[in-house]
Amino acid sequence: MRNGSVVLGLVAIIAAAAPAFAQQPNVARGKYLAAISGCNDCHTAGSFFGKRDVGKTLAGSEVAFEIPGMGAFVGPNLTPDKATGLGNWSVDQIVAALRTGKRPDGRELAPIMPWRDLANLSDGDARSIALYLRNLPPISNKVPGPFGPGEKVTTFTMKISPPEK
Repeated sequence: MRNGSVVLGLVAIIAAAAPAFAQQPNVARGKYLAAISGCNDCHTAGSFFGKRDVGKTLAGSEVAFEIPGMGAFVGPNLTPDKATGLGNWSVDQIVAALRTGKRPDGRELAPIMPWRDLANLSDGDARSIALYLRNLPPISNKVPGPFGPGEKVTTFTMKISPPEK
């Protein structure tokens, strides 16, 4: 009976810790969340053409979103490359950008970035995405832009246009 009590005690400890463990951030969960959130769609070359370049996962797009009166924005490099990606951003800064739509320098992310939805992530899930991004292989890839209103856009562009009256 004593061994049974020990086993039951261990089961109780594990069961109590399971919810807390499930909330712990981890890279694998971050990869999963980034995938189902569609991060690759806007941040991986070839995605908009049906031929995603898996060798450059999340290293930036070659397609801009043009928003009237605001300009055109290309999905940037999210790999930890220091010159062209998030290599100088901390995990906390990435989490803050996901939740507030602001870069570490205070600039706002492009309006097309769904940070308002990502702001609802749990603390653990937001950290998991940030950890995943920090653990990607750094890829040097400077994307074009951003382009201000009226500037010549030098890449493929998807336009958001108001309906004609």
